[in-house]
Amino acid sequence: MKKLVLLIALGFLCFTDAFAQVEYKIITSVESIVPNGLGRSRIVSATEDRDYKEFTSLRSDDKKEDKRNKSDRSEIRVKNFEETKLLNFYNLGGIRFQNIAANDAVLTSKVNTMIEEGWELAFVTSAVESAGKGDGNGIFITRFIFKRNKQ
Repeated sequence: MKKLVLLIALGFLCFTDAFAQVEYKIITSVESIVPNGLGRSRIVSATEDRDYKEFTSLRSDDKKEDKRNKSDRSEIRVKNFEETKLLNFYNLGGIRFQNIAANDAVLTSKVNTMIEEGWELAFVTSAVESAGKGDGNGIFITRFIFKRNKQ
């Protein structure tokens, strides 16, 4: 009987991690492709939290029930954040592969630091913004989504 109770207890301990609460953190890199080095490239990370529910409204076809969220932009804006400078992809001479390598080194350092702090890289998603055909301006944006068990 004691062995059975011990086995059941061990079984529950194996599943406690499955019920652990996790938290997520998003780190964003913005890398400029504006010619002549005129753009700005950064890694950005918020150091304060926001509750999305405070800025969300439920919309419907019923105009009597429909209530727009009246949140002011200043309430949503995060004023405390970490900003790490990156180099632009272009300078006066054109594309700079050294700048891309330097940005990779800085991003690697950031990712490694997050992992050392107990975060696990869960997802990476990226996009490119440009106004369209013939537009030499734009940005590469990459979001690094980390997760860890809540502490």
